Amino acid sequence: MKTTFISWNVNGIRAAERKGFVEWIEAELADIVAVQETKISHSDQLSHTLKNPDGYTSYWHPATEKKGYSGTAIYTKREPLSVKTDFGESLLSREGRVIEMELAPQQGFAGFVFLNIYFPNGGSGAERLKYKMQFYAEFLNHIQSLVQAGKSVIFCGDVNTAHREIDLARPKENRKTSGFLPTECAWLDAVEQAGFVDTYRLKHPDQVQYSWWDMKSRARDRNIGWRIDYFWVSQNLVPHIQEAFIQDQVIGSDHAPVGLTLEI
Repeated sequence: MKTTFISWNVNGIRAAERKGFVEWIEAELADIVAVQETKISHSDQLSHTLKNPDGYTSYWHPATEKKGYSGTAIYTKREPLSVKTDFGESLLSREGRVIEMELAPQQGFAGFVFLNIYFPNGGSGAERLKYKMQFYAEFLNHIQSLVQAGKSVIFCGDVNTAHREIDLARPKENRKTSGFLPTECAWLDAVEQAGFVDTYRLKHPDQVQYSWWDMKSRARDRNIGWRIDYFWVSQNLVPHIQEAFIQDQVIGSDHAPVGLTLEI
């Protein structure tokens, strides 16, 4: 059975609603849609239609530390076994950045875990870059522990780092910019070394396509972009990948939706 996942940094879920988000999600027919940067402090702020598009149940992890900041949500057509947003004394619990959803066993996969993450941006200074790298380290430890426990893992979201030169339009000019610093790229190397696979790059090894563009410089008009939105899977799911894609024709945010289809 084919299962389609989509991830989109919407840059404000209420702004996205005004730009046709509900119509988009209902027309897209994906099984699970993960959104980042919802910018709400409580889901009660949202319309009934936005929380309950036709056929979907939604789960929310708002950022309560700061108004109009961060936040994640998952829309799903499949009832989860559990939904988790509290990871104890970890940065993963803070700023509404992580939702973990466990799905029912499917075709031999005893434990099937889907994570939606809005990774921190390290561009505002040394302290925030330190925070980002600590978040990265804690997240990698977490997903490795899931695999060690026998879980099949999919994680997606705005990772806020382009992995290699092919993943951004101007790599040489940005080597000292957060989002393409050597230390940030090395973390993505470590994710690969831990056995996780960048599904888009697996299916499109030489394709130049981006998922984020700077709005202030109208970079999208010139396609001067970065690929910083991803779907990664644990090694045991690789044979089940049907397609990985970027919907760069979809507007409404400074990010484009990215997706993954699995045969599971």
